[in-house]
This record gives sequence, structure tokens and C-alpha cells, in this order.
Amino acid sequence: MDSKTSRRLRDTAPNSEAGRAEFLQSPRLSAAGFQHAFFTRRGGASSGAYATLNFSSAVGDAENDVGENFRRAGIALGVDSDRLFFLAQVHGREVRLLAGNESSRQISDLSGDALVSNCGNLACCVRVADCVPVLFGDVRSGAAAAAHAGWRGVVAGVVPATVEALNRISGGQPKLFAAVGPHISVAAFEVSAEVAAELAKSSSASDVVDWSWGERPHVNLRRIVHTQLLEAGVAPNCIDDVDGCTVGEPDRFFSFRRDGQRSGRHLAGIVPR
Repeated sequence: MDSKTSRRLRDTAPNSEAGRAEFLQSPRLSAAGFQHAFFTRRGGASSGAYATLNFSSAVGDAENDVGENFRRAGIALGVDSDRLFFLAQVHGREVRLLAGNESSRQISDLSGDALVSNCGNLACCVRVADCVPVLFGDVRSGAAAAAHAGWRGVVAGVVPATVEALNRISGGQPKLFAAVGPHISVAAFEVSAEVAAELAKSSSASDVVDWSWGERPHVNLRRIVHTQLLEAGVAPNCIDDVDGCTVGEPDRFFSFRRDGQRSGRHLAGIVPR
């Protein structure tokens, strides 16, 4: 595996009883002291279409298996499983601030697409199955954030909105690191001309729409998100790529586009420092 990206796989538990959940990391976030994970679909308790590390019972998976998967994720991130926080994601730009005294049920009932916190005994998380997960850490304040950027969220500006929220926590002087996780690649992301046009306008990035694949355009979400991060003030050497195409690698990733309603969901999470 390429050492300059974040494709390091870690066993999250010391023995088989605890389970072994596979995840990917960003070297830059790790070096900055942030415990985090982009979980793959390997190393969980689920079976069938949801094999094995699925983080949603709403898609049809057994609740006990999903609960076990969250337990294994908590081991990986070093927090209790009931301190893994995620929102009811709506493909928008709303960012929610975690104070640390909320319950996971309270937060999961709230709509939004990014979580920010500077409380160290929890993990800010998002669930994805083709959309772009982005994890953030501010080395000055210790605050962290997780953003869910589907194409609608990319157009709405959830990435810069998350940076703005971290700026407020730090008093306007953050030093941010950001890692862009596995998602649907340009090779798989075929869209309508109308969607392509909206995405092309969402940043100053050039050549994000590719017509060479056939009659319909393909769009490079990674390049757009990178450009949005730069435009929001994140330094180029503070952005990491965690590679992987959710559609094209069925042995490693779930994909809604590939598998439809019976697709599992990944978890990506980060713990404030």
C-alpha cells in the first residue's frame, strides 16, 4: 500500500473475543494526535448483504449485529460505543456543535450533516455509502469535526460550513488538518448534465466534469472537496487523501449506487484531542 496516503489498516482489538474491525487512517491526523478511523466493511458481526461491518439497522440489518459493530468501533476509537455521535443526515450544510452532555439518541434524532466538538470523551461521526466523509482536527484548540458530503451537500457547502464552525471554536485562529475519505470515484460517479453543472459551480476547481466516459458526464468529487477546503483556508500540506472507491471495491466497501437499498453503511469518526 502507498505509504504517502492513509491506507494503513489497523486491528482495533487485542483478541478475537473483542472483534477486529478494519479501518483506514490519515497520517497527518494521526501525527497531529487525533484518534480517528474510516471504517471499511470488514471485521464486523453482520451477515448477508450487510457483511460484515455495517453501522445501520435501518437498512434491514439485525440490531444486535449493528450494536456489536458499534462496540468494535468504540474500541477502535477509544470511547464507549454510546459516545459515538452521528446525526440524521439530510444532504445539507447544517453543522451541529456537541457540548458533550448529550445522549447519542438525542443527537441521532437531530438533522444535519456535520458534527463539531472540543470534548475529548466522544467521537464525531458520519455514516456513508458513497458520499464523501471528511474528518477535521484543529491542533490549536483540539476540536474535531466530521462532515458528510454527498453531492447535494457539496453544492450546499457543508465542507466550508464545517471549517467556519471550527474557526468559531478556536476563536478564529485554527490550524486545521483535514482527511478526505473513501467515496464514489470519478470513474463510477455518472450524473446528469444538470447535476454536473451544479457541482462544477460549487468550487473554483477546473476539469471536475469529465465527458470522456460516454454520453453522460462523470464528476470528480474529491477534487471539488479539496478545492473547497483550500478556499476555506485549509493549507495544502494539511489535507490528506484516504483512497478508495466505494463502488469499485465491493470486497472493501459498501455502496448504495452499486447495491441499492440493501447496502450497508460505513462509519467515519474522530475524537477531539
